[in-house]
Amino acid sequence: MTGEPTPERMRHALGHFATGVTIVTGFAEDGAPVGFACQSFASVSLHPPLVLFCADHRGRSWPRMREQGRFTVNVLRHDQRELIARFGSSGGARFEGLEWAGSAHGGPSLPGVLMRIHCSVEQVHVAGDHDVVVGRVLDLEDGESGRPMLFYRGRFTVTERRTPSGADDGEAGAEPMDDYWG
Repeated sequence: MTGEPTPERMRHALGHFATGVTIVTGFAEDGAPVGFACQSFASVSLHPPLVLFCADHRGRSWPRMREQGRFTVNVLRHDQRELIARFGSSGGARFEGLEWAGSAHGGPSLPGVLMRIHCSVEQVHVAGDHDVVVGRVLDLEDGESGRPMLFYRGRFTVTERRTPSGADDGEAGAEPMDDYWG
């Protein structure tokens, strides 16, 4: 099927590309913690170590953390839908009742995530209704073991373990072929 790239067709077509799910956190100028759910995250360069994310420049969190020049990317585990609900909504107190720790290098570190990437803002490029934010990685922090949360075709999903060909997951002796994610 071909046709004009309307917002609806873009959402449908690009929904076929699975992405990891992150929460980008930082501090507002007044020191308040802020953050938002983000699927537009990627590695850019190893030398120098750079990553990027895209954020709606009309959102309520990114504009508040932008001026501080630091952020943390918290990579979510498969069982952290509660964090998505907190940080993916347009309202509500995202940090209220949540245990988190401040980072010496970036923004708030959220509990139980797969990993944290602490960064400083290197560049910001306006692209349509979003900012493309390039960050210099200052520190990498391993978190908990587990499978990653993914976003695919408009839904949150998780990966499953692979087993040897012909073996059923419930079959006795069917050991996973790999366990990279913990």
